[in-house]
Amino acid sequence: MADNVASSGAPGGEEQSSGAKKKKPKSYSTSHRPSKQRAPLPSAFMPDVGSPGETSIFKRMDNVRRSLGLITKGRSPRPPGLPAVAEAPAHHTEVTQRAEVTQRAEVSESNTLSPEPFTSPSDVGSPGEKSMFKRMDNVRRSLRLPKKERSQTQSPLTSAADAEVPAHHTEVTQRAEVSKSNTLSPGPFASPSASPWDTVRRSLGLVKQERSKLELLPPVPDPAVQQVTKRAEVTKRAEVSETYTLPPAPSVKPSGKHPLHLTFYSRLHDMHLFLLSFFLSFCVSFFPSILCPSLAPVLEVKNLIDSCDVLGALVNLLSLREEVQDEEVREASPAELAHLRRDLLQLYGELRNKMADIVRQSSVLPAPNQELLEQVARVVQEEERRAGEAGGLGGWREAWREAVRDGVRDVLRAVHLDTPDHNTSWLAVHLGLLGKALVENLEHVKAELQGSYPPSFRVFHHYVHACHDVTAEHLRSLIAQVTNVKDSYALLDFICNQYKSERILGNVVLQPEMREELRCLPLEEELLNQVKSRYCTHLQDEVKALLKGVIRVEHETLWEPKRKSKERDAGFPISPMVMDIRQMVAVKEKSSRTLSRDLGLETERICLAELESFPKELEREFSRFARPLISESADVLDQSLWVTHHVTYINSFSSLREHMESYKDSSPDHVTRLSVELEGAELRLRHALLQQLKSDISPFTEQLMTKFWLNDDGDFKELCTRVQNLHDLCTEMKPPQLQEFVQQLHLLVTREYIAPLLHPKYSCKGRKNQPAAHKLQREWTTLSKLFQRMKSTEHWLHPLGDHLSNIIGQKNESDITKAVLEPLVTDFPDISEKHLQAVLYFRASMWTPERKRVQQRLAKLKQQGGATETDMKFFTDMQ
Repeated sequence: MADNVASSGAPGGEEQSSGAKKKKPKSYSTSHRPSKQRAPLPSAFMPDVGSPGETSIFKRMDNVRRSLGLITKGRSPRPPGLPAVAEAPAHHTEVTQRAEVTQRAEVSESNTLSPEPFTSPSDVGSPGEKSMFKRMDNVRRSLRLPKKERSQTQSPLTSAADAEVPAHHTEVTQRAEVSKSNTLSPGPFASPSASPWDTVRRSLGLVKQERSKLELLPPVPDPAVQQVTKRAEVTKRAEVSETYTLPPAPSVKPSGKHPLHLTFYSRLHDMHLFLLSFFLSFCVSFFPSILCPSLAPVLEVKNLIDSCDVLGALVNLLSLREEVQDEEVREASPAELAHLRRDLLQLYGELRNKMADIVRQSSVLPAPNQELLEQVARVVQEEERRAGEAGGLGGWREAWREAVRDGVRDVLRAVHLDTPDHNTSWLAVHLGLLGKALVENLEHVKAELQGSYPPSFRVFHHYVHACHDVTAEHLRSLIAQVTNVKDSYALLDFICNQYKSERILGNVVLQPEMREELRCLPLEEELLNQVKSRYCTHLQDEVKALLKGVIRVEHETLWEPKRKSKERDAGFPISPMVMDIRQMVAVKEKSSRTLSRDLGLETERICLAELESFPKELEREFSRFARPLISESADVLDQSLWVTHHVTYINSFSSLREHMESYKDSSPDHVTRLSVELEGAELRLRHALLQQLKSDISPFTEQLMTKFWLNDDGDFKELCTRVQNLHDLCTEMKPPQLQEFVQQLHLLVTREYIAPLLHPKYSCKGRKNQPAAHKLQREWTTLSKLFQRMKSTEHWLHPLGDHLSNIIGQKNESDITKAVLEPLVTDFPDISEKHLQAVLYFRASMWTPERKRVQQRLAKLKQQGGATETDMKFFTDMQ
């Protein structure tokens, strides 16, 4: 065994043969080893350790320590009787100290040491073993490793699982806890074939544990759990204290008498010295102490600012401010003092610009440098504390707020903005992305930036106000690009609803910092009114376009293909345009009311105002199209379709008028004007039907009250047939409108029947007045019955035929003046002498004096007021 030890070749090893000389232990070095080759293991602790002929175990321990690089200069005093141990070279001290920390960390990974492979419970405690373990304790003491407490019932090399960790190991153990999960302690039944060196390392607590081959893969982290954990970490993050201590000022102040002192920066402004100044700046940057010793502090401030050490730059600037004050006390030249102050202010300006860059970039960077932000806060606090002192700048807090706004402005400028040509919903998409960017930015402020400032900065509060200001600026720039009502609505919806909703500032991720009063966008009243005005203007244009589209749809779906409408309202035909218009007004009013109540009311009034001109536009277009349907070449089907369209639009306007009454409470004036227009449209459509009937029956009424009429009934029958057909086509008219139409029809037909009598082309000579009177009475009765079946309420027209037939059939003039004339004037007071003269001319059996007496009697009756004035006028409009 001695030969094996001698041949090991380990540094510091000794021959064990009887004639060999002892070699002096060598200091540990790795320079003689080949790369990637471990040093040969020393044979100090082979199985025959402790045999009588062996070299001292402590010298071999020194060899072990040197091979592991664990020798330190300072050791505890050697116990008496123990051999001296060689000290490690001085250059190994630092490495050894770092190794001690690592060893202690590894020791703390497990409080239980596994039993050695060559130690069994049966031989623990034997004299040889006890001697070896005592020597192990001496080795630990020489290595400054703590002696571990052992239980009475455990192996000497195994500490209890709950053994107390020495006090001076607590800190190292805490730092090492992170790596515990990556190291598996050796099991209690280690392999018997383990190397003795493993036993030594385990006994010293230096064993490098091997990973188990059956170790399970780490679980996949849950994103939700990660987010909750992240928020918890942000909550637990310690806030930056309000109190602080500035770094020490530079020990050596510049004298201020060197010609290249602070005025160096001011001289850079002279163009004729620019190249020289640039060269000097370059040289001084690398050799400040050689070229210009007094310029070094100035350049140091510049370098500190460039390297983002703003707090260090502030300390140097404060020192330079004191120097400027000293120069003022010494009453230096005014020009020199002006240069010094200007250069100091320039340095302060550069410091403020650097701080602004740091704050602005912190809004964009995903992981900002919190130490830099804390330095920025300290600079602001220090300058505010020194406010009013000579040589400094004011407004540092406002400059910080402006930098915050610039950062938010950079965030919003990065939001994608499409063009209307590429995307018709460009503004709605952009505002959605804008809201998302605002939420992400404020969430970033809450998670990353808020903890980098003292609480007095109210970081989240100021960032929210910066979002308000920058968003208002951004929206102001978008107003000019809005050209339609859809984009105007998207802009107003973002301002009035989306911005304060749970999608943006009311988002749950911003709670509880986001208070209710911070959520509303404080937009200027003038700007908000401008946006609303543009919305109303665009809405008015859109309503006009929609109503024109309604007429175009009517032309394409009903007029051109000559179809009847299939839409029904309470069983009566109406045009599809009614539902379109009702829906348009309701949708526009409802959507605008979601923006604001006043916008909803204004939208309602805009729609009602635009509808006032719609009926006339529809009538004009329909008349232009429907004219061929009633031409002479048109057939009966075309004429029937023409009547059906009129009936449909009468019902449509009536239904639309009834629906618009629901807006009378909010817009009474507009509803009243619209109702008048719709009623006028109904009257004009009914009048068109009557005029067309008048045109149709005019060939037949021209033959009435003539000699041919006395002998033929064909014309009268045709008249009745045309009237009945028109009424049959109009029965699908709504009842109120149908009743008014029948009354107007009754009045029209009776006037058309009586009109030939008032314009006589024939006189009943030769006693033909009586047959004419009988036929007039018979036909008048037929017409009365016809309109009674139509449920006409114009009953006051029925006696007219009787009165006229009595005048025509009377034989004597006295009978007319006594019995007939007075009832006629009573029922129809609007009859004139001209009308009566025409009737007497048709009678043709009266002399001229007799006619004059009848006319005088009529004038006397009207003068005496024998008849009351009523609204029922029959003869007034007849020529």
